[in-house]
Order: sequence, then C-alpha cells, then structure tokens
Amino acid sequence: MKKFTILLVEDDELDVISVGRSLKKLDIDYSLFTAYNGKEAFDMLNDPQQRVTPDVILLDLNMPKMNGIEFLKAIRADDRFRTIKVFIMTTSAESGDRITTEQLGISGFIIKPLSYTGNSKRTDSMDSFVQFHLRKILNES
Repeated sequence: MKKFTILLVEDDELDVISVGRSLKKLDIDYSLFTAYNGKEAFDMLNDPQQRVTPDVILLDLNMPKMNGIEFLKAIRADDRFRTIKVFIMTTSAESGDRITTEQLGISGFIIKPLSYTGNSKRTDSMDSFVQFHLRKILNES
C-alpha cells in the first residue's frame, strides 16, 4: 500500500485538528505536514532538508503572509509542483475565488461548513469531507 504525503495549509487550529482526526479514520498510510500560511508552505516545498513532496495539498484561502491564491499561483508557476493535486477548503463563498482557483487547476473546492448557531464549525461536516473527497483524491493518485 502506498504511503501518501499530505500538506495541509491552514491557519485555523480547529480545522487542523478536525482534518487530523478525520484522516486517522481513513484506512490509508499517510504523513501529514501542516503549514499555517502560504509562505510557510512554499518554504517547506523548497527546503531541501525537509523534502516535503505532497501527493495532495489541502489549502485554505484566507491566511496571513501569503494567502491561498498567492500560494497556488506560486506552485503552478513552478514545474516541480505544477501537477500536485490541490483541494481548496475555505470559508470564502466568493465566486471570484472559485473561478480563479479553478483556472489554476485545482482538484476540488469546498466551502468549510459553519453552523448557524454560534458560528462554530461543524466537525461532522469536515469529517464527511475528508472521508469522502480526500479518500477519492488519494485513490486516484
């Protein structure tokens, strides 16, 4: 069985925890690397000592230092990273974000779930996303 490398680029610690918990439920062998903004993620990809070459990147859009779209443009401009599967996970419902990221060759786009009571994140929906979509993406690798 192949061991997958997943890079999660996410500045929300609750989402990092949710994705980590959901991944543990998948019947796959994986390594998870986490970057808290696009700059940190780009540095991880380019650091010869870290040797992070992900099979898939789970990418938030709204982050400090280098946002998700800036990061996506940077990796798509680099031949080494052009074919990595990128899945957007964001709270942004802006149609422009979706169009821009689709033009940059993403594998999928999900608006992170929020509940309407207290504006707290629904971990069951995040879990469903990881269980269904990420499993599909990795099985296609």
